[in-house]
Amino acid sequence: MEATLPCNATPVHGEPPAPAPIDATDTVDSSNMSETVARDTSDRAPGGVRPPAQAVPSAKPERKAAHRFVLGAGKHLATLGIALVAVLISVATWQHYVTAPWTRNGSVRVQVANVAPQVPGKIVELRVADNQFVHKGDVLYVIDPFDFEVAVRVGKALLDQRAADLEVKQAEFDRRQHLSNLATTPEQQQIFAGNAAQAKAAYEAAAHQLAQAELNLKRTSVTSPVEGYVTNLLLRAGDYAVTGVSNISVIDSNSFWIDGYFEETKMAGVCVGDRAEAQLVGYAKPLQGHVKTVTRGVSVSNAASGTQGLPNVDPIYTWVRLAQRVPVRIAIDTVPPDVPLISGMTATVTIRQPSSEPQSRLERFRTTFLDPVADLFGAGRPPRTNCLQAISPQRPEVEAVPYSREPAVPPAATIAPGLTPGLDASPRLP
Repeated sequence: MEATLPCNATPVHGEPPAPAPIDATDTVDSSNMSETVARDTSDRAPGGVRPPAQAVPSAKPERKAAHRFVLGAGKHLATLGIALVAVLISVATWQHYVTAPWTRNGSVRVQVANVAPQVPGKIVELRVADNQFVHKGDVLYVIDPFDFEVAVRVGKALLDQRAADLEVKQAEFDRRQHLSNLATTPEQQQIFAGNAAQAKAAYEAAAHQLAQAELNLKRTSVTSPVEGYVTNLLLRAGDYAVTGVSNISVIDSNSFWIDGYFEETKMAGVCVGDRAEAQLVGYAKPLQGHVKTVTRGVSVSNAASGTQGLPNVDPIYTWVRLAQRVPVRIAIDTVPPDVPLISGMTATVTIRQPSSEPQSRLERFRTTFLDPVADLFGAGRPPRTNCLQAISPQRPEVEAVPYSREPAVPPAATIAPGLTPGLDASPRLP
């Protein structure tokens, strides 16, 4: 009967020992491989018999613990970093959408000159087309000048008549002044003096009428009061022009501005003189400008009186309250060459810090991060002083257009010369 030897028993007759079973969880470090092999060969007993193997200490548990610590610390640091980034994004978003002075509710505005004729008549010439650029003083259309030319000729004839009458009566009065009381009486002197005064008044009236007739003749050519574009032209040759009724519109190309309607919660960051940017819808390059004025009043619906003269107060929901919009006028400083200005276009207006007030790093950090956080918790930021400039430092520019002035009345002698050459000379016609 064969006896079974245990696996770790030493065989007889010098046979090599059977290999010891290897646990699947045990691993051998490559750095200790040579040392282990040397130890196995040196520990063998004479005759090739190796003593029982002894356990070799390993650094694996310490490395695993260090690895787990590093992984845990990395996870905590990553979580902290993500949380910090989220806080910064939240603060920046709050500052941009809630406290920063900007608005999408902006529009391009412009002044429009409504041209109306000063004299009535039929339009015989139309010299412009729709959307045509015109200069100041260019003729837009011409009214039939026949009636006004006739009025000028009649006025000139009447002025000649009044001038001749004045010359004769003034000479008669002068002669009576040099005669003695035996040749004339005070009553006759008064009559001739009155005739000379009446003739002078009639002459001056005729001169004023002629000036009015000549001015009306000039007004038959209707000119543009500004430099800009003819818009919405519905006029045509043959239409009748009525005095004072506008029939053509010209956009003043030098009067464009932008109105930004800011919420009242953002008005603390808007001051006269601040730099501003306006981003037109559909164009990438912004317009540069500055805050020119801030409207000092908007319409209040609750101020309107209802029946019986009582105030008409609109009911509102206490949990929903919309901020009032305040118009802010932005003066345009520079316009990109490829961006057209069209009245009514929508713009996003953003107020920037004025360049005249440089900020340090601490001030920029406070403005960018601390102030939004303070606004978030209701502390708010202090308003800037003298923002709206209650007293204007300089007088506004006076806008004026050329207007007509009445010419001086010429002397009657220049119109009817030679009628009164003297007492001893005969008069001659001009």
